[in-house]
Amino acid sequence: MPATNVTATDARGLLRACEVALIDERRLLEADELRALATLNDEQVPALTALAHAVRLEWCGPTVEVEGILSVKTGGCPEDCHFCSQSAQFSETLPATPFLDADEVLSAARETARTGASEFCMVLAIRGPDERTLQRLISLVPLIEAETGLNVAVSAGILTDDQARRLADGGVHRYNHNLETARSFFPRIVTTHTWEERYETCLLVRRHGMELCCGALLGMGESLDHRVELLGQLQALDPTEVPLNFLNPRPGTPLQIRRPLRPLDALRWIALFRLALPGVILRYAGGREITLREFQAMGMTSGINALIVGNYLTTLGRDPDEDLRMLEDLQMPIGALTGVI
Repeated sequence: MPATNVTATDARGLLRACEVALIDERRLLEADELRALATLNDEQVPALTALAHAVRLEWCGPTVEVEGILSVKTGGCPEDCHFCSQSAQFSETLPATPFLDADEVLSAARETARTGASEFCMVLAIRGPDERTLQRLISLVPLIEAETGLNVAVSAGILTDDQARRLADGGVHRYNHNLETARSFFPRIVTTHTWEERYETCLLVRRHGMELCCGALLGMGESLDHRVELLGQLQALDPTEVPLNFLNPRPGTPLQIRRPLRPLDALRWIALFRLALPGVILRYAGGREITLREFQAMGMTSGINALIVGNYLTTLGRDPDEDLRMLEDLQMPIGALTGVI
């Protein structure tokens, strides 16, 4: 995604104006401001990330929220999300497995708690929950909370109004449902459901009092304008948390041909997500290991203030001790967060 030739003087002026807007005036940046920031030259990215880190500290403080996730129902998903190796519609993808036993879920939650995490998310590869699945999720929430003290999050696809209400009443703290990409680009990535269906589920989550976790997946072939469009849509949706994923091209999926983002581009967009969404919990999620490699600590000083530790749904993460050591080296305390946007 090439940048334009922005002079150093113009870049300083733009960054200063955005600093005033976000720190002095405490207002959200508009699309034209975000687009201008996105076109800064590579050599201006360090100044961009420095501003994002200052905004993160001003709006959210130094605390980092740690979360563990568990795929409690893996593979066999009927949807055709082109990035996902759990879709039943592509070759060489993961076979369907049944819902994990309660003991397996509790064991994973206990392991998450030992890292100092405050969040544990149960994730299911489904379009949306049927009645049996919904009941199993609701029955697990109080067990996990009582056993570990963790806040419990759920990611179970598209919800009805009644399902959202019952999950909220059952004690679900946060519900994850990613928009993934901009509305205008979404039909090129998914055809079995619409962007609008995802957006409506996000509204239901908020309507019933759960915290909304709604993120993005970068590197699917979307343009700069698509990413700026998505930032505006996330601003309007007002989530508590935004997990930021980077495409890890999976064999057998339509997006296996894509290459991971350059580390510098990943840092640029981490900063832009922070500057667009100054008060959210901005979480390192899937793909950071192959995209940023040895530069992961730089993401923590570019706007990130939360991370998933351990493995992801179908790919391996790095050892949790490495992430905890990184936070210790950066002198970033671990704790629970709530967005303020």
